[in-house]
Amino acid sequence: MAAPDQLQKLARLYNLQTAYLDGLGQLRQAPPESILSVLKSLGAPVNSLHDVPGALRERRQALLQRGIEPVTVAWQDQPLRIKLRLPPRFAQTSVSGEILLENGERLAAQCDDGPVKPVFREVEGAGYVARSLLLRAPIPTGYHRLHLRLDHLELESDLFAAPYQAYAPEPNVKRWGVFAPLYALNSARSWGAGDFSDLAELAHLVGRMKGDAIATLPMLAGFLDEPFNPSPYAPVSRLFWNEFYLDVTRIPEFTECPAVQALVGSAEFRRELDAVRAQSLVDYRKVMALKRQVLEELLNSLLLNFPERRQRMENFIAERPSVRDYAAFRAKVERERRTWHHWSEASRSGVLKSGDYDERVKLYHLYVQWLCDDQARWLRDEAEKNRTALYLDFPLGVNRDGYDVWRERDLFALNASGGAPPDGLFVKGQNWGFPPFHPGALRRQAYRYYRECLRHHMAYAGMLRIDHVMGLHRAFWVPDGFDAAEGLFVHKRAKEYYAVLSLESHRHQVQIVGENLGTVPAYVNQALERHRILGMHVGQFGVSADPSKALDVVPANTVASLNTHDTATFMSFWTGADIDDRLALGLLNDEQARQERQYRSAQRDALTAFLRSTGRLGEDGAAAAVLKGWLSLLAESAEFLLVNLEDLWLETAPQNVPGTWHERPNWQRKACPSFEQIRAMPGLLDALNTIGDIRARIS
Repeated sequence: MAAPDQLQKLARLYNLQTAYLDGLGQLRQAPPESILSVLKSLGAPVNSLHDVPGALRERRQALLQRGIEPVTVAWQDQPLRIKLRLPPRFAQTSVSGEILLENGERLAAQCDDGPVKPVFREVEGAGYVARSLLLRAPIPTGYHRLHLRLDHLELESDLFAAPYQAYAPEPNVKRWGVFAPLYALNSARSWGAGDFSDLAELAHLVGRMKGDAIATLPMLAGFLDEPFNPSPYAPVSRLFWNEFYLDVTRIPEFTECPAVQALVGSAEFRRELDAVRAQSLVDYRKVMALKRQVLEELLNSLLLNFPERRQRMENFIAERPSVRDYAAFRAKVERERRTWHHWSEASRSGVLKSGDYDERVKLYHLYVQWLCDDQARWLRDEAEKNRTALYLDFPLGVNRDGYDVWRERDLFALNASGGAPPDGLFVKGQNWGFPPFHPGALRRQAYRYYRECLRHHMAYAGMLRIDHVMGLHRAFWVPDGFDAAEGLFVHKRAKEYYAVLSLESHRHQVQIVGENLGTVPAYVNQALERHRILGMHVGQFGVSADPSKALDVVPANTVASLNTHDTATFMSFWTGADIDDRLALGLLNDEQARQERQYRSAQRDALTAFLRSTGRLGEDGAAAAVLKGWLSLLAESAEFLLVNLEDLWLETAPQNVPGTWHERPNWQRKACPSFEQIRAMPGLLDALNTIGDIRARIS
């Protein structure tokens, strides 16, 4: 049986943090069974506490025998220091080597020796020394391969040479943008939910108001039939777009296809289309079914009548071979109508043969991914014409039933879920359901999957929000069978993630925003500042009951907003409707709700008095006037201001209530006014013009 300290030592060698302060300030210690479960998911040979001593010896030996780390980071314009762990006989051996650059060229690696450290310790009768090498020669940025030789011993490491700071546009320019979920942007033209063309129209509107960006939720592939999960934060893949957002009417074949014109002109189709347009919530299944009918007919027309465009599609497929694999997976899901966990053993293991799915369905998914790429690029270009950037959202995880987990099985811990420890909003902690990434597996493949996911977004974006940026440093794992409060943190090699993020941001000229809200260690915010990544500041979290300091000062290098998609809207915050909702959901009891309402009243009074003292609010204390004054204050101080479009018509209903699924219609609520009505709202246009004028004046 292992002693308790042996389990803790083994946990540390696997970079686990088993004890931590939660969001309530309470010290929590993960139970031994939870620690063992996570260790096993990370590859430790443990089934019980009896296995810990042997696993501890094996882990120590494996780490010491790792002559060089599998990934090495070289920051641009800084000397590269490399640490080696070697048997004592190599303590004085000369080192030679070379760097194989990603373009195929070779660069000699001239190494200067640092001091030799004492023997670490003996493991299984063998001792090891540490050597420190210094490479002074400049290394071009990129993903390279480092080769070192010490007599007959050869060591290799993936070498990431990256700018220390991420890409950023010109300094000292005050920028701003507007946020709206794409599905919510319904118009008279769109089919029951927003589409790429609606987002382009928002870019035109914001551009005319001198805005710099349009932000939205993830637009990634999703399950919208069987299985079904419309959450933008549970995508089927982070590598492919969701055809739900296609504007089918702007596909070139649309007006040239008699079958499509007959279909969309039929009384039954018009009746169904009018029905989904009239609903206040997005009917994902029905909207997708209507679009699919049309897309299937358009595919027929393309194959028969448009050889030039068919060749363009085939070129797209040839340039992105992974899309064939993805399309085959989707076709298999449609045949089975159940998740891959229930498929045959061969199919579960990632092997699909042509007879395993309908080739026509595979062709459909190839076709719609080509269309998505085409319309997303058009959207990017339209935004750039209006001098606005697409501000896209990079979700933390993926659906455990989706393509990425099926294809990249080794990268995920399937016996655990990502989550968060207890805090003031979720006193029992959170279990998000998606499988966490295996840090060691990502390192072994030189972060290929992570790079590919970033590139998929950055090819279209001007700004990219990294959801839960603390996940670059550590992730909270909840092992299967345990409560969220019994989870623990798995630490990662943050330096390597930042190197990839910085390198890709420069290659695509995309500014990075890190979502650092909630309980975040200080070192995360310090890393964001060092690497020139914008953090986030949410105004409603910083309202106090003291009129002399009613609002927190907006930190430098942040995107400031009044709220997010996961919090109350301005009007819900102002009226206390969010408190009523939490009471109805059982997240508060009557006494807690009474205390919250009392404090919220004091917050309102303090904020009103503060805005009046600064000259941003007159005698009119109505909600609309307070909103305008608060946004004006942020417009004068924040480096980047993000305005929630729905706040401008005083929407009270949230887009998402965290911790709910069936209880609330998350990710479904349409914007109450149509886009045509939005463009004709004098108060809304005046608010945006005011913000644009303030930002232009102070830049």
